[in-house]
Amino acid sequence: MMIMTRYALLLLLAFASLQLLCFAADDDVVFYDSFEESFDGRWIVSDKDDYKGVWKHSKSEGHDDYGLLVSEMAKKYAIVKELDEAVNLKDGTTVLQFETRLQGGLECGGAYLKYLRPQDAGWKPKEFDNESPYSIMFGPDKCGATNKLHFILKHKNPKSGEYIEHHLKYPPSVPSDKLTHVYTAILKPDNEVSILIDGEEKKKASFLSAEDFEPPLIPSKTIPDPDDKKPEDWDERAKIPDPDAVKPEDWDEDAPMEIEDEEAVKPESWLDDEPEEIDDPEATKPEDWDDEEDGEWEAPKIENPQCEIAPGCGEWKRPMKRNPAYKGKWSPPLIDNPSYKGIWKPQEIPNPNYFELEKPDFDPIAAIGIEIWTMQDGILFDNILIAKNDKVAESYRETTWKPKFEVEKEKQKAEDEAADSARLAGFQRKVFDVLYKVADIPFLSKYKHQILDLIEHAETQPNLTIGVLVSIVVIILTIFFKLIFGGKKQPRVEKKPEVAKTSNGEGSSGEKAEEAEKEEAAAAPRRRRRDN
Repeated sequence: MMIMTRYALLLLLAFASLQLLCFAADDDVVFYDSFEESFDGRWIVSDKDDYKGVWKHSKSEGHDDYGLLVSEMAKKYAIVKELDEAVNLKDGTTVLQFETRLQGGLECGGAYLKYLRPQDAGWKPKEFDNESPYSIMFGPDKCGATNKLHFILKHKNPKSGEYIEHHLKYPPSVPSDKLTHVYTAILKPDNEVSILIDGEEKKKASFLSAEDFEPPLIPSKTIPDPDDKKPEDWDERAKIPDPDAVKPEDWDEDAPMEIEDEEAVKPESWLDDEPEEIDDPEATKPEDWDDEEDGEWEAPKIENPQCEIAPGCGEWKRPMKRNPAYKGKWSPPLIDNPSYKGIWKPQEIPNPNYFELEKPDFDPIAAIGIEIWTMQDGILFDNILIAKNDKVAESYRETTWKPKFEVEKEKQKAEDEAADSARLAGFQRKVFDVLYKVADIPFLSKYKHQILDLIEHAETQPNLTIGVLVSIVVIILTIFFKLIFGGKKQPRVEKKPEVAKTSNGEGSSGEKAEEAEKEEAAAAPRRRRRDN
């Protein structure tokens, strides 16, 4: 039944993916690289001296699916792929999507992509580095307190001609596991951008909103006047000392904060003649100690043990207490400042770089680059896609990412359960070891067999461990309360033993009973404590 259900789910997934692909025209896929073939000849590795990290064409762990792998730790990496034709971001919807798998985790480093402007902006593939101009930077970045899915737009100010980095405010955080995740940014014609992780929308923002990007794409209409200076007589003090206040005549500034407590009395058992510290009687002079070079040897000091059992040692002094006459330095009270003008700010003037904007003036994307500095290896990039239809991106997620993710998730779940089971088994083994020691406690000897029965039962059924613990605690408490509240023992009445023998010379019935008890005890198997 389980197998049939899985087959049905796979067929349903395949059918849904086929439907999604049917909706997408070939023209909707602008660029796609699955890395099933080696990247050599298609992607260009930077020749810059700083970028010594080696890229590899490698399988994702546990799959036959290939990707572009960051193979070394603590290195800088740079690689770029030129597009056959530049992508116009101003034309309809544009979807940027790619997969990453942090096979070794990510403690400090980036795993983002840069979508580069055309080369006439001043860069060359062989010289690709962190200064190469890009239009958009998108992807995971984590180090220290930083943990976010970057979305950065470089936008040109039409007034100043300067390119400004505009960062998405409050971006979503990056998954911290070692599974394959797919990141999607959908740039829409209504000036919105939608950020997805594993197909789930995590953030929606407007390019033209000052609440969504820092700094905002549209500058403020006014700015503080850089030439405006604060007047010399500008008073920003809200409160000032009262100039008419006079120190009271009885105000004693010289009175100390603390004085001796005259009512204190030395404890009777105070050891006046005992020092607080004494020479360590167990200390011995080192054999290699040279008095001429090292000076006269002195034993190290230890606290005087006599002082630990007494209220104190040495010279007794009265303790200090707070001086009721202490007032400290006098200062006049504060009053409202009649000359207060508030906190000074430069006046606002029209912003010479202000402009109005109906739509972002995106620069086209001419190449895709990965330029990162990471302390981890094992970062795998795969299924890099640029499309003009978000249904296309969805179909690729369903067919290329989701099957891998489901396999990895099930494997991770099994590993976590195995680890939890191992931790539980180790805990139970320690519990059983302690219980065997409890069973050996002399005052529990009467109940030892009962306790051992409980332990052995729990060892065959580990889920009963807590119940066994409770049962043993109940036994111990029962014995404890019997010892406390059991009452007085009844007086023992001794009887003279009857030594009459039967006519055939056999022992009395009492002797027979005693022998029977010994035989029964000898026949009973002795329980041995388990050591494993």
